[in-house]
Amino acid sequence: MAITVYGFGPGYGLPDISPFVLKTMVLLKMANLPYEVNVKGYGNAPKAKLPYLNDDGQIIADSTFIYWHLEHKYQLDLNAWLSEAEQAVAWAFEKMLEEHLYWTVLYERWVKERNFKLGPYRYFRFLPWPLRDIVPKMVRRKLKKSLIAQGIGRHNEADILRLAKKDLDAIDDFLADKRYLMGDRICASDATVYAFCQSALCELFSGELQQYAASKQNMVAYVQRMQHEYGF
Repeated sequence: MAITVYGFGPGYGLPDISPFVLKTMVLLKMANLPYEVNVKGYGNAPKAKLPYLNDDGQIIADSTFIYWHLEHKYQLDLNAWLSEAEQAVAWAFEKMLEEHLYWTVLYERWVKERNFKLGPYRYFRFLPWPLRDIVPKMVRRKLKKSLIAQGIGRHNEADILRLAKKDLDAIDDFLADKRYLMGDRICASDATVYAFCQSALCELFSGELQQYAASKQNMVAYVQRMQHEYGF
């Protein structure tokens, strides 16, 4: 068995700069499946995004489809102990983070000039001059267009922050004093919640969103527990 995860690589003090890649890595840890990471596969990404998985020659793109592949091939079901209603709640939290909070964090990192210079801009430093200056501007422009197309980028900064805070409140309130998202046992959605909450807490990117995330005590304690058990 040979499993390779194609990701961006570590950065910003995180195991990978993408929470979607980290989600996949944590899922594989939860499944006790050995894997290696390859950071040179973006050019061959079947959906032009990371992560994707090579499992003994079978290519699977997108973190959610990767989990479904693991379920099918390795008889992995981290959600077997959940009722159908509980699975629905866990799925809803996953999609809130992946399809909503993600974009607010992306705005914080790529649109705000200070954070862009501290993080994303440095990711391109390996490029020769003048590409090292041209390429990040092109990528940044593309991401700003994506933010507008998605909808988050149509709001002003204050409203984007309000939306992000509602997501963080929801996670913190729902976690309460539970060990994991849905109770005393992990479920598949914990990989997502951990990855995206850790991303929001990243101390490299200063600002009100990071500070607000750091004030959410239930969420911070949860990330610390997950870091201890499934971190890198």
